[in-house]
Amino acid sequence: MEGLRWVTLSEEERNEFLGTGGTGVLSFGTDAGESPASLPVSYGYYADAGNFYFRLSFPPGTRKKEAVDDPVSFVTYGEVDDGWRSVIATGELEELTDVDGESAAVQGMWAVHIPTVDVFDRPRDEIDFVDFRLVPEELTGRKSVPE
Repeated sequence: MEGLRWVTLSEEERNEFLGTGGTGVLSFGTDAGESPASLPVSYGYYADAGNFYFRLSFPPGTRKKEAVDDPVSFVTYGEVDDGWRSVIATGELEELTDVDGESAAVQGMWAVHIPTVDVFDRPRDEIDFVDFRLVPEELTGRKSVPE
């Protein structure tokens, strides 16, 4: 595939693209031979620490509650003025329910904006959400090649 190339985002470009939050796809690892469980999610991003935050719901009948213990990958992408950008983060989710409110993990949530997206068949205040943090083991970003 001669001529195929991409350009890596600098940390500054990556942080600008991610902002303090947006939307993307969170995929949960599975056993060999199974497709990953992937779902669209809203995220918050705290650039100072390079951490992502997610507010996940656990509707009855879904495998998501068991899947949060599996390794994850998170992907977000989009168009900007000079082309496309994408960021991939991998690692494990840390549930913040029982974490001290004064901890850095929880304090980082105050610096992010997790967009509210209504995809449920009932009001959000009737749905239980759990907060998670992803401290990426690997964090990469790419952008389209300038013309």
